[in-house]
Amino acid sequence: MSSDTPLPMLGGLTAAEFLRDYWQQKPLLIRGALADFECPLDPDELAGLACEEGVEARLVEEQGAEGPWQVRHGPFDERTFARLPERDWTLLVQAVDHYVPEVAELLEAFDFLPRWRLDDIMISYAPPGGSVGPHVDQYDVFLLQGSGQRRWQLGGRVGDDAPILAGIDLRILERFTVEDGDDWVLEPGDLLYLPPGWAHHGVSQSDDCLTLSVGFRAPSADEAITSFADYLGEQLPASWRYADAGMAPPADPAELDDAAVARMRSLILETLDDPAQLAQWFGRVMTQPKYVDQLVPSETPTDPGTLVVALQEGAELIRSPGSRFAWRTLDDGHATLFADGDGATCALALARHLASDAPLDAEALALPGAAELLAALLDAGSLAWADEFEE
Repeated sequence: MSSDTPLPMLGGLTAAEFLRDYWQQKPLLIRGALADFECPLDPDELAGLACEEGVEARLVEEQGAEGPWQVRHGPFDERTFARLPERDWTLLVQAVDHYVPEVAELLEAFDFLPRWRLDDIMISYAPPGGSVGPHVDQYDVFLLQGSGQRRWQLGGRVGDDAPILAGIDLRILERFTVEDGDDWVLEPGDLLYLPPGWAHHGVSQSDDCLTLSVGFRAPSADEAITSFADYLGEQLPASWRYADAGMAPPADPAELDDAAVARMRSLILETLDDPAQLAQWFGRVMTQPKYVDQLVPSETPTDPGTLVVALQEGAELIRSPGSRFAWRTLDDGHATLFADGDGATCALALARHLASDAPLDAEALALPGAAELLAALLDAGSLAWADEFEE
């Protein structure tokens, strides 16, 4: 897809225009972004998913039995939903794309953005009045109306110090003022993009209101610094330490002088300023699975020869739901394939193939090193046999 191609998904904007004028800068409402859109699952199916073990789900009641804005965490059961009032509550289910292939297919519509930036698709259901209150997300999000109607009001960008309601398990803003003109009712297929830090409030206007939230990963500075330091620390030799050969005699032996601080600063900066290591860490961090326990490693190592025979006989591998892949070229012409928080060096063509949506069948074996890497990814749980997964 060319960056100069107008995209109906973006209201006729090209990817380049959207990234230049809106991405992480200001909201954008696109009416009819997905024409004739039908939500891949209905409210009962979403509720059923929220009853399953291992699925992250929340139930928010604006006026709960234990007070306002009561939050409960799944898994739930049928009795939970039977006791709910007729209005003013919301069910939120995370990572629905990991469990429903038809939902995962929606991610293809966002190929104008780096795939490794995508996090997951959360789906919320709400009867009339359902809401989670006015709030702020610290990541980009596309809000796609799946069914019914939801009214969205925007309050502009707010700072980190914006006061929130105390004593509840939600970060609801104490004060929310709607910006002029930023008040819309979304119909199925309408799409609202919000950059990080933008206050917003969505309220269901009808029965069976389903909203799909496509969220994006954005590590915070404190998470990134800590994680990168840990990654480097695992590789540094014990002999790499603070040193002060040639220092001048101290005027006062108790003083921590500027020269000592400068030496320590130099050690830290020289250690951290390694673009190659930063890239290797970044690829691993951005492909870490959202839920590690979703990956099911093989109990016994896969023999590459056996794998080759199976593929040649018509078997096919698939990328496990929730697995994440990315690649980066290396100076020698090879590449690192990042998969679920790990990295492997391989031929560039192989890395690109595995990180794409291309089939993983016998034709993939023509790429150098394919059998060994496919076996390793199968053992790690990043890949699975298609027929076993269907069962």
